[in-house]
Amino acid sequence: MTKYSIAVDIGASSGRLILGYLEDGLLKLDEIHRFENKIVKKGNSFCWEADKLFQEIKIGLKKCKEMGIKPDSIGIDTWAVDFLLLDENDEPLTEAVSYRDPRTDGMMEEVFELFSKERLYLETGIQFQKFNTIYQLFSIKKNNPEILEKAKSFLMIPDYFNYLLTGKKANEYTNATSTQLVNAFTKKWDQQLLEVLGINKEMFQEIKTPKTVLGTLKEELVSELGFDLQVILPATHDTGSAVISVPEEDETIYISSGTWSLMGTENYFPICITKALDYNFTNEGGIDYQYRFLKNIMGLWMIQEVKRNYNDEYSFAELVDLAREEKDYKAIVNVNDDRFLKPDNMIDEIMNYCIETGQPVPSTPGEVAKCVFESLAVSYQETVTEIEEIFEKKFEKINVIGGGCQNEMLNQLISDVTNKEVFAGPVEATAIGNIAAQLMALGEISDIKQARSIIKDSFEVKKYLPAQHISAN
Repeated sequence: MTKYSIAVDIGASSGRLILGYLEDGLLKLDEIHRFENKIVKKGNSFCWEADKLFQEIKIGLKKCKEMGIKPDSIGIDTWAVDFLLLDENDEPLTEAVSYRDPRTDGMMEEVFELFSKERLYLETGIQFQKFNTIYQLFSIKKNNPEILEKAKSFLMIPDYFNYLLTGKKANEYTNATSTQLVNAFTKKWDQQLLEVLGINKEMFQEIKTPKTVLGTLKEELVSELGFDLQVILPATHDTGSAVISVPEEDETIYISSGTWSLMGTENYFPICITKALDYNFTNEGGIDYQYRFLKNIMGLWMIQEVKRNYNDEYSFAELVDLAREEKDYKAIVNVNDDRFLKPDNMIDEIMNYCIETGQPVPSTPGEVAKCVFESLAVSYQETVTEIEEIFEKKFEKINVIGGGCQNEMLNQLISDVTNKEVFAGPVEATAIGNIAAQLMALGEISDIKQARSIIKDSFEVKKYLPAQHISAN
């Protein structure tokens, strides 16, 4: 009998519920429900609308009932680092503040005064970004200590939704590692680090791995929805789920391409050496305790903001076409500069960067878009060089997965700049990886190797060759 799994995949701008199942040995997907997600200003903070997002999850499940589909399981993934703190009555103490909120400004440096940067990297292996959970919590401790004193439960965004579904609390492993509070070697909360920072150790939950069956729905939800199902932990960090769906290729670098570009490779142990620290690579947890050795790159957030700054006058496809037409324009910005994290106006920030660095200033939508795409490609090339230096070997292939892999111009740029074969797809990488983890937990797929083989056979992957190879042929 066919097993149906629901992937709830929520990103920075939208969320969706996707139904997945096996048919004739292939993985099939059907979108059930799609909804908007955005950061809103609440008081002085930039926040996510967590309760509204949970209502959208329920709307999607009700649509399943209307369609005559009874899912066997559900798994939720979202972006990383953000969280909610619950009080003794399991009520949120604050809004779900976004990582783009400026409350973490200066917090990283203050943490280093208590726990050195080198030691922090050696123990956690996590990339230094000012919005990591550790700095968000330290900001609360410094500015609102009464909140931490009342906190009884720390739940990351998917953990919170899972709690609302089941009444059970757990911190999922792949997302927990993004906090920079998990020891890379013990794979548990770093008690000494928490103690030094003065953060309440008791509010953290037991860390559970992907493929864990958390439980079934609460009784009131069963009554409301009209059916029950199992809540299974996928890799709740969306990149962790996306990497599961990297097509079965040996010795490959991947780019999970969306609002952020996560670029790296899989490894069976953390790499916490000085060079990895200097290059600011991270060792995030993956499925089956693999490590995702990668770097966070600003990604398509920049072009999303450019589109918004042009009042959505141009579609993403039109911006790509306009960029292609600008043959002569050339300027490169450092996409990882903090100024691009949440500027008042992305176009102005790009123009200011070009002025400050003595480069031609973009004056048309096509020039702005070309600057963004070429700057991303250059950033990817720099990251490839760093990965190859650390691993002391060459990688011949790059797999681009996720929504960003539909940008054919960027795919070709990546191939040209890195001089490597680029494989683009699958597009729905995160939802696919989420569903694969559920189907493994349900016994429908035996292991990650079989999952990747099925995924490779089920979805289109396009190949791009460097321009000089194309002309040579």
